[in-house]
Amino acid sequence: MRLLDYRDVPAEGFDAVASVGAMEHIGTAQLGAHFGAVTRLLRPEGRMLNHAITRTHSAQRNRPGPFIDRYVFPDGELQAPGAVVAAMHDHGLEVRHEENLREHYALTLREWGANLERGWDAAIEEVGPRRARVWRLYLALSRIGFETNRIQVHQTLGVRTTATGASGLPPRPSWPPVRTS
Repeated sequence: MRLLDYRDVPAEGFDAVASVGAMEHIGTAQLGAHFGAVTRLLRPEGRMLNHAITRTHSAQRNRPGPFIDRYVFPDGELQAPGAVVAAMHDHGLEVRHEENLREHYALTLREWGANLERGWDAAIEEVGPRRARVWRLYLALSRIGFETNRIQVHQTLGVRTTATGASGLPPRPSWPPVRTS
C-alpha cells in the first residue's frame, strides 16, 4: 500500500486503485485528467473503485454550500453521478457496476455523530471547542442531506480492458446473498 498523490505515483501495472472522497476535491474540470491518470496506472484488467459524494442531479449547483465550503471543504465540488460515469468511460475505464449508498451513508453519519458525542470532551481537548462544533454540525447536516436525498454517495467500479476487450471480471457480480434475519 502507498499513501501519496496519485499524480506522483512512479509505477504502472496496478491491479486495483481505490479513490475515496477525492472527487470532491479534484473538481469537475479535472475529472478527465484524473481518470486518464488512473487508467494509465492500471494494468490491463485492472480495476478502479471510485467512491464520491455527489449531487442528486446535474442541474443542482456543484458547490456543497457556504458552511461546508468555508469550514470543512474549501473549494469543494460535487459532481452528478452521470458526470463521473461519463468521465470514467471516456478516459479508458469500462464501467461495470455503480451503486448509490445514500441511505447507508446516512446511517454511517449517524454513528459518527454519536461517536463524536460520546467522545466530546476528548474531541474538544484534541481540536478545541470551535472545530469540534464545526464537525458536530457538519456530521448532522450531512446526515440530513443524505436522508432527504439532497446529496448522495456513489460507488462506481471501472476496469481497464485489454486490447481485445477482456475485462477479467465475471459477466455478472456474484456477491454472497444478504441475510435478512
